[in-house]
Amino acid sequence: MGRDVTAGVTGHGLAVPLASARVLVAGLGVTGRGVVAALDGRVAALVTADDRDPEADLHDLAAADLGAVDLLVASPGLPPTHPLLVRADEAGVPVWSEVELAWQLRAGRDHGDGAGTPAPWLAITGTDGKTTTVGMLASILASAGLRAPAVGNVGESLALAALDPANDVLAVELSSAQLHFTYSLSALASAVLNVAADHLEWHGSVEAYAAAKGRVYERAQVACVYNAAYPVTERLVREADVVEGARAVGFTLGAPGPGQLGLVEDVLVDRAFHLPADDPAGAASAAELGTLADLAHLAGADERVAPHLVADALAAAALARAAGVPASAVRDGLRAFRLGAHRGDRVAVVDGVPYLDDSKASNAHAAGVALAAHTPGTVVWVAGGFSKGARYDDLVERHADRLRAVVLLGTDPAPFADALARHAPQIPVVRVDPGETGTVMSRAVAAAHRLARPGDVVLLAPAAASWDQFRSYVERGELFAGAARALAPAPGEAAGEGTVA
Repeated sequence: MGRDVTAGVTGHGLAVPLASARVLVAGLGVTGRGVVAALDGRVAALVTADDRDPEADLHDLAAADLGAVDLLVASPGLPPTHPLLVRADEAGVPVWSEVELAWQLRAGRDHGDGAGTPAPWLAITGTDGKTTTVGMLASILASAGLRAPAVGNVGESLALAALDPANDVLAVELSSAQLHFTYSLSALASAVLNVAADHLEWHGSVEAYAAAKGRVYERAQVACVYNAAYPVTERLVREADVVEGARAVGFTLGAPGPGQLGLVEDVLVDRAFHLPADDPAGAASAAELGTLADLAHLAGADERVAPHLVADALAAAALARAAGVPASAVRDGLRAFRLGAHRGDRVAVVDGVPYLDDSKASNAHAAGVALAAHTPGTVVWVAGGFSKGARYDDLVERHADRLRAVVLLGTDPAPFADALARHAPQIPVVRVDPGETGTVMSRAVAAAHRLARPGDVVLLAPAAASWDQFRSYVERGELFAGAARALAPAPGEAAGEGTVA
């Protein structure tokens, strides 16, 4: 059972114990259903609201009676500007994320004596790499013999995981939207992997987006892990209020300084957690965590492990080491880890041209990482979708040299087309008519097939969300893979209905 929650969260606390609260759950997606399951039998009244889900109690969010509500638990899909959340703020009804609820509900671990403390959290956020890093972290923790599910923005419900007394530690992936309505999280250690412009339609500005990411460091107990290549992540650490004694620990793809993790030639090295913080020998020594050979199974077509994957491994290692995990478990966990789908998978080879599914690259930063991995002048780039308020000038300007041609998806291709016209006017661009949604991807892949030459690669790295034409990045990737595999090898196959711009 969870703890009673009283008004201990400044400005956002409950006026009554949770057991006596009337709770409105807004949004019945994966998050909302987990919240409902976690709260079942733990609150006085529970009402669900969702405009599209027939199982919800209310189908009109505007009709919710906030006068009969003590707490609103909001889906991360609802921005602070949503009318329901604006009304809640005006009415003084606290709005919590699932993360805040899960933190308040934490159950003690079952050590057989009935007096266990709650499982500590190792929390990860960032614009890109969260899911890979949390998977690496969970694999490392499992190699140390710990029950440590990957939860939060991935995997099982965070609220339900927090209530499970069998968990030893939680590897928690957190989005900026989840962190925005989180107030009392005190992770054992936290990491911000990187920060680049994304989700501006939700947060309103890059500054607000970065500030939401930085909330993961608040009240950190042991370590705040930051990316030395992104000064903003170190700034967020400096601005955070942490538990006394918590350390700033950087990770770098270069040789690490004291208090950092990094690379010495091909060796992953720890100069932060190898000795007690007050041991004077620490500044002149290090611990070997593994080598690039332990990540060789993650190498791309060129047999290199992409730099962003090495950085993710170092971040995961730092969090695990903050939890006291031995170096041998870091090595074994990285060896055992496998990438999830839609992260650069080679799904087909047609006429000697590889087709790569990086549908998870749903923002400009991630797409830039994907483009940078290829030889200049060889990429037929399948891009576009719901831009989330982003601009693409910097992305195109930085990586125009990689492009052979571009195939544009999306109901509003203008942000991409405009950037390409300004910074890569020599690159052929095919715009796929979005009208026939069911065949959009097959026509895009056919157009890419027509444009590709031997030695090229067709890369789906959309740099945008999938919501305008697909149910998810997963469906988008699956349709790309299916269309690529269905291609006939004949080079004269029809190219679809795109028009060259």
